[in-house]
Amino acid sequence: MRDLFLLDPGIVFLNHGSFGACPAEVLAAQRRWQDEMERNPVAFLGRRSAALLRQAREALAGFVGARADDLVFVPNATTAVDIVARSLPLQPGDEVLATDHEYGACDAAWQRACAARGATLRRVTLPLPFERTRFVDRVLALAGPRTRLIFASHVTSTTALVFPVAELCAAARERGLLTLVDGAHAPGQVELDLEAVGADFYAANLHKWVCAPKGAGFLHARAAHHEMLHATVTSWGYAGETGGHSGFDAYLGTTTLERRLQWQGTRDPTPWLAVPAALAFHRRHLGPALRSHAHTRAVALMRRVAARSRLAAIGADDDFALMVPLPVATDDPDALRRRLFERHAIEVPVTSHGGRNFVRVSVAGYTTDAELAALERALEEERLGA
Repeated sequence: MRDLFLLDPGIVFLNHGSFGACPAEVLAAQRRWQDEMERNPVAFLGRRSAALLRQAREALAGFVGARADDLVFVPNATTAVDIVARSLPLQPGDEVLATDHEYGACDAAWQRACAARGATLRRVTLPLPFERTRFVDRVLALAGPRTRLIFASHVTSTTALVFPVAELCAAARERGLLTLVDGAHAPGQVELDLEAVGADFYAANLHKWVCAPKGAGFLHARAAHHEMLHATVTSWGYAGETGGHSGFDAYLGTTTLERRLQWQGTRDPTPWLAVPAALAFHRRHLGPALRSHAHTRAVALMRRVAARSRLAAIGADDDFALMVPLPVATDDPDALRRRLFERHAIEVPVTSHGGRNFVRVSVAGYTTDAELAALERALEEERLGA
C-alpha cells in the first residue's frame, strides 16, 4: 500500500497522526477539481460551489453517521473548536471544563475565549494509567453550577487514548451541560457515528486518518445549536441575513450553517470536494479488517517496548486505536525525536504528559512490520526500550 502514497521511501514514516498522508489518487482528484475551477473561477466559485459542497457533505454524512445539514466544512479541527469557543455565550463567572489531555492549540482557544468574557477554563486531571471506567465520573465530579460546557478529545493527541465520549456526552446531557468533542484524530481511525456519540458539537479532521487533502476538516452541530454559531470571519452569508446580496448564490447558502460558516471569502474549496474520493479510497483500502490488524500490531509493539523498558503502558489495549504511546525514559524528548530522524531516518513524534515521555507511533494502512522493527532497533540503540 505504501506505493499508493507519495511518501519518501528513504524515511520510516510513523507519524501519520500529525498531518496524515494523502494517497496519489486522492491528490489527483483534488487537482482535477482545481483544473476545473481555473477554467472558469467565477462560475465554479460563485455559481457551482454550493451544490458541489452539498454533494461532498452528503457523502461525508454517510461516513460519520450524521445529517448533511448538521455538517459544515472547515480547514481543520482547530478552526472548528475556535468557532464554538468564540460563539458560546459565556458570562463572567462561567466555567468551561476540559481534561488535562487536550491539544495545546485548542486549549489556547478556550483560554482566550474564557479570558475575554471573565469565564474560567477548569481542567480535570486524569491520572495515568488511564482508568476508562472512572473517566465520566472524574470529569463530572468537577462540574459545578457555573459549568457551561465540557470539552474533551475523542482520541488524545499526546497520549493517544480513546476516551469514551459517548458515555460522557450522555451523562453531561442529563445534567444540562453542553459538550464539544475534539475528534481531530477520530474519523478513519475509529468507527464514528456522530448521532450515537451525541455531542452538541464535534470538531474533526479528514486529512489525518481519512487521508483527504490538507485543509479538510468539519464541524458537526446539533440542529438546536445552529443559531448559536458564528464564523470567525464575517462574510456574505451575514449580509444575506439582513437583505444584502453579492450576486453569487454560492455565497449565501440555504441553511444557517451554510450562510454563516461556508463562505468566508475566496479560498480553495477543493480539499473538501476531494473528500468523497478520500472516502472511497478509505473504504477500499482502510476498512475495519485492516484497522483491526493495525491495532493488533500497534498494541503488540507497545507491550514489547514497555516490557523491555520496564516502563508500564498507560492504558489497556482497548484504550488505543491505531496510535500508541511507547513509554521511554528520556530527559529531552525533542532531542530524542531529532536523533531518531537524523540517525535512523525515522519520522515519529516524542510527546510528554504528566511527567512521562512517549514515542507516539502511528500504524497506518501502509505501515510495514519492517518499519516497526526499525523503530524497536533504534530505541535499543538509543538505550531506550532496551
